[in-house]
Amino acid sequence: MTSARELVVEADGGSRGNPGPAGYGAVVLDAATGETLAEAAEYIGVATNNVAEYKGLVAGLKAARELFPDATVHVRMDSKLVVEQMSGRWKIKHPDMKPLAAEAGRVFPAGRVRYEWIPRERNKHADRLANEAMDAGRLGRRWEPSGSTASLDASAARNAAAPPPSGPPGDARAGAARARAALSGTAGTPSAGTSAGIAGTPTAGASGAPTAGTPAGTPGTSTAGASGAPAARTSDARTDTGAGARPATDDGPNDGPNDGPNDGPNDGLFAAEDVTATSSTPVASGDFEAEAGALAPTGHAARTTGATRADAPASTPVQPQGTAPQGWAGPDMGAPATFVLLRHGETALTPEKRFSGSGGSDPELSAAGLRQAEAVAAALAARGTIQEIVSSPLTRCRQTAAAVAARLGLDVRIEQGLRETDFGAWEGLTFGEVRERYPEDLDAWLASPKAAPTGGGESFATVARRVAATRDRLTAAHAGRTVLLVTHVTPIKTLVRLALGAPPESLFRMELSAASISAVAYYGDGNASVRLLNDTSHLR
Repeated sequence: MTSARELVVEADGGSRGNPGPAGYGAVVLDAATGETLAEAAEYIGVATNNVAEYKGLVAGLKAARELFPDATVHVRMDSKLVVEQMSGRWKIKHPDMKPLAAEAGRVFPAGRVRYEWIPRERNKHADRLANEAMDAGRLGRRWEPSGSTASLDASAARNAAAPPPSGPPGDARAGAARARAALSGTAGTPSAGTSAGIAGTPTAGASGAPTAGTPAGTPGTSTAGASGAPAARTSDARTDTGAGARPATDDGPNDGPNDGPNDGPNDGLFAAEDVTATSSTPVASGDFEAEAGALAPTGHAARTTGATRADAPASTPVQPQGTAPQGWAGPDMGAPATFVLLRHGETALTPEKRFSGSGGSDPELSAAGLRQAEAVAAALAARGTIQEIVSSPLTRCRQTAAAVAARLGLDVRIEQGLRETDFGAWEGLTFGEVRERYPEDLDAWLASPKAAPTGGGESFATVARRVAATRDRLTAAHAGRTVLLVTHVTPIKTLVRLALGAPPESLFRMELSAASISAVAYYGDGNASVRLLNDTSHLR
């Protein structure tokens, strides 16, 4: 039995005079992705703010019902009056409000609608629509959806918001403070001066589970931003007075043995082995794409000593920028550089689990991959925290990045260091085909991060050095900002592994699906906080 579709209705209304020339705006959003599903706006002649707001609510609810009659609806408005009256907490006294409230209440059964007050700066999409309607009315015209720029304006305004966001999915400062407090034995009290975490968002932590693949949260659907409306309401009284809303993995064995062997710590290419195992080769299930990022399974490598750099075979690397992994002395509580890590969408190689790195055919996104790119673009636009976009030079990433950039109104910068592993002679082959043709080379590659694929490809150690250097450049250049990195399985898993100080074999314990979102925050003191891993909720 499937659950009902959940929609968000955001509505607003305004009057230039109160009463005066008035109009309303409403937008219906997909609650899961933040995608705009419908917009409504109308100039209603001379009326009060309150009447316009109620008319906006009614229009938004009716638009939602036309789309999905059985939906549940989350109404968000910046009118305290309407929210409290429709929630039943305030009485409706004014005669002009009563019929409008009754009409709104009849659109959906009461149990399927809930109301939330939000600040005006988070209701700019609907606000912009209302102003467009009033502008059209002033010129003697009707508002037309084809001429509206409300969605684009709201998205651009969100990206230009003044305070640097701490990055999805929650407050990185508070999360780091809780982690620091826990390690120092004072868990439960964030350091003074840090902001409280956002309710319902995941915080950094380590589970210790052998497989990490569960999405760590659902992207928010807030559409906060500034509207850029050409004419603001001259009055906005808030009183009851006046008259008159599992993808396939990657494009190859996971774009690397993990852009495939990546679809699960053992989701295919490499089966997990017990640490005490003394024999056996990884079992290939053919359910993997290969994007470098997974080192040898635990049965082949159980290295536990040495505070070496990322390229060393010993397991635990030093933290970024040279800090020790034990505790935080003199922590930097400033805004971190937050990297939102987006794996590109599917290509034609993805379902076949073929190695697809940077040395092969450079495939384009498939039809499914293009749909995934649009879905993740909608989710990131709804979240509204991305300030810059950096992409791998490979076509599949550039196409995915372009879809997001179009939604956010941002440019894309290409970073060579974010490219996938070069798999040499293995490019385009399945794991089984590599096992059949190059068994000794494959065994060596699985056993050591320094071993390269047949034919002069890149070793995992080489990729780790490249990714770590890229990370250091980008964190220095984007301190305090939230940057979307569109890349592949190996770079993403490597960034997460290094942030956690985990051994190379930990890459077999992470799942990373096509078009999934992960996030890591980097602080000025060199510490890192993993905020999200393999979120695919926007694809459901």
